[in-house]
Amino acid sequence: MGSLIQQAQQMQEQLAAAQQELAEVTVTGTAGGGLVEATVSGLGELSGLKISPEAADPQDTETLADLVVAAIRDANAQAEALQQDKLGPLAALGQGGGFGGGLPGGGTGGATFPLGF
Repeated sequence: MGSLIQQAQQMQEQLAAAQQELAEVTVTGTAGGGLVEATVSGLGELSGLKISPEAADPQDTETLADLVVAAIRDANAQAEALQQDKLGPLAALGQGGGFGGGLPGGGTGGATFPLGF
């Protein structure tokens, strides 16, 4: 039993270290051929948004909004791939179940349950 607890503690420490590393990495997503760029941390937290002047048409703000959303989604998809690569089997622990709690901004947006089930 003590060995199992020790393994769980090691996994939790590994998860915390990996999350810290992910928090320090940034990825950039783009849309509209680079007209809009969104930068997020490896955890998926938005840290920057760059909009080219050519994308800002006052007569068509809906397209600009779509480009912003697409760039953020692209960046978050890259962050999620980075999480999967970095965390490997520990990724499941960081998505609500297990010891690590939730990864901020991570996961696939699925349901969360009280008590982490």
